[in-house]
Amino acid sequence: MTTLADRPARDAIRVEPSESGFGARMTGLDLRKPLPPELLAQVKAAWAAHAVVSFPGQPLSLEELEAFTQQIGPFGEDPFIAPMPGHPNVLELRREPDEKATNFGAGWHSDWSFQQAPPAATLLRSEVVPPVGGDTLFADCMRAYEALSPAFQAMLAPLRAVHSATRAYGTKGVFARETEKRTMQIIVSEEAEKTQAHPLVRTHPVTGRKALFVSPVYTVGIEGMTAKESQAILTFLFGHMTQDEFVYRHRWEKDMLLMWDNRCTVHLAEGGYDGHLRVMHRTTVAGEVPA
Repeated sequence: MTTLADRPARDAIRVEPSESGFGARMTGLDLRKPLPPELLAQVKAAWAAHAVVSFPGQPLSLEELEAFTQQIGPFGEDPFIAPMPGHPNVLELRREPDEKATNFGAGWHSDWSFQQAPPAATLLRSEVVPPVGGDTLFADCMRAYEALSPAFQAMLAPLRAVHSATRAYGTKGVFARETEKRTMQIIVSEEAEKTQAHPLVRTHPVTGRKALFVSPVYTVGIEGMTAKESQAILTFLFGHMTQDEFVYRHRWEKDMLLMWDNRCTVHLAEGGYDGHLRVMHRTTVAGEVPA
């Protein structure tokens, strides 16, 4: 039952969408303590409506980040990166001021799309924000799909895209060939060379909207097509979905939590902060098999 004491907190909550509606800022919440069902429903509704939601002013401990993540859903599985000691479901995305290796997450991707059931959500909280650079870009794969012609949509409808982590984490992948020192502990593995097929266009289980489900980092082909045929279609889609009109640029503040939907977005982490420390903490929420 809602009491008079609850009303000011509830009424103080604000959701400020970006101009396009893709991406929003949510204020008036304290995520250090469990949210009552009504407020949690508001958070999930904003996430479904805007796909990328930021929560500024959230000085969460690792335990509080874990607890809020589990309010959204059970933890996802994070392969190929060593987790934080004592926190098997938290990854620390750390780059020291003297590092020369490419910043982590520098290519367009949807997190772990090569899994049979990729994560529904990723949560990322800023601990140390550099004074320059470090923006995260998101592309709206729903509006990108909706902007395609009906003929092109019909062609894509039956196709299944092949996903793999081999280009990044395989034994001959980017991280295996890396020569610069990196603080984050990357695990190169033959497991990364396995493949998983998903519908090229997936339907969001909450909103029912269709979205392109491919990315340059993890999509390696299309079932039943030659490499050249796959490349022609995928190259077009990659260019189409990352046009400025579909992209939201997220600028970080200290103690900001960001939650995004991997089922209908791809993202890219920008660099531009060489000489500065950047520290982020990340969790994922388990998802369903794409359909």
